[in-house]
Amino acid sequence: MLSRKGIIPEEYVLTRLAEDVPDHARYRARERRARFVGKNGACNVAHKNIREQGRFLQDVFTTLVDLKWHHTLLIFTMSFLCSWLLFGMVWWLIAFAHGDLDHSTRLQRDPREGIEGAPASFVPCVTSIHSFTSAFLFSIEVQVTIGFGGRMVTEECPAAILVLIVQNIVGLVINAIMLGCIFMKTSQAHRRAETLIFSKHAVIALREGKLCFMLRVGDLRKSMIISATIRMQVVKKTTSLEGEVVPLNQIDIQMENPVGGNSIFLVSPLIIYHVIDKNSPLYDISPVNLHHHEDLEIIVILEGVVETTGITTQARTSYLADEILWGQRFVPIVAEEDGRYSVDYSKFGNTVKVPTPSCTARQLEEDKSIMDTMPFSPKGTIRKRSVKLKPKFTISDEPS
Repeated sequence: MLSRKGIIPEEYVLTRLAEDVPDHARYRARERRARFVGKNGACNVAHKNIREQGRFLQDVFTTLVDLKWHHTLLIFTMSFLCSWLLFGMVWWLIAFAHGDLDHSTRLQRDPREGIEGAPASFVPCVTSIHSFTSAFLFSIEVQVTIGFGGRMVTEECPAAILVLIVQNIVGLVINAIMLGCIFMKTSQAHRRAETLIFSKHAVIALREGKLCFMLRVGDLRKSMIISATIRMQVVKKTTSLEGEVVPLNQIDIQMENPVGGNSIFLVSPLIIYHVIDKNSPLYDISPVNLHHHEDLEIIVILEGVVETTGITTQARTSYLADEILWGQRFVPIVAEEDGRYSVDYSKFGNTVKVPTPSCTARQLEEDKSIMDTMPFSPKGTIRKRSVKLKPKFTISDEPS
């Protein structure tokens, strides 16, 4: 239960429940490097001691959109209730100042009433307002334009007409802001990123005679991501020549993909790879470095425009050192069947072991003889399922 709530890491809870776990592995989860970006794309950064809190109020709309749903709904409800109560109090004050709440005034009738040419009786600012409750109901009718017909503004008080205009304008502004906020929250870009998936593990294996860092990315929806681009960064702790310690140094690494450049055509799952050469921050990485103690995290960022809405979306994930598999390769998941290509997502993250030298890319480049000892299998191609078709007719000899 605690692990589901995020209080205690799940790995730590499982090791605590096992009785035969050695002492050196029992607290392994605590020693693991903290993620900079979670597997789900959430940034693991806590902002503390922000002194200028007023900057958030300068962009109220973005602040409202960024709030959690229960906070947004609470503000949505309170904005209408407060405006109704405020203008209800204003209508009550207008009626009180004009004497509309005085029973003797309302019942006062001119003795000459009924005589032709005699002055009319008392006319209130707003008809049928007898208490604060009736003033509050009239405020709701004005702002949401219900108009039951029992209460209305008369031409007796110009101030009441002015308040009527102001309340209508305020009501329209509140409707525009709150409805716009609700619409933006329901159509946020990260909702589309839920169907953009990455492989759980990354792999390092040989490709075209060079060590490559590879991962698989896919899109579960049929609607495409237009102008999709992908980039990677290595986040690690570094120290400069002057002794300056940079705890989260972000280093861009060059990407390679089947269509070239950083743009991808994400119709079917693609294997994105990075060639580990002398310019790569992974140049000195070997299998002995791929453990949970290693200070290494590779962040993958996929950006593009949603075809149906035109909103730019971004999907993120990261790979720690112990989530990188050495000497493995992703299995093919695209097959040609019945004249079209089908994708088997049940094997999306499956890998197989392949011959890979257990050395760094630097050692492989300096000693070419390592490649001569590696057994290689034939190149894989797209699988084509053979379907045996039964003949629908038979040919027989015609009777003579």
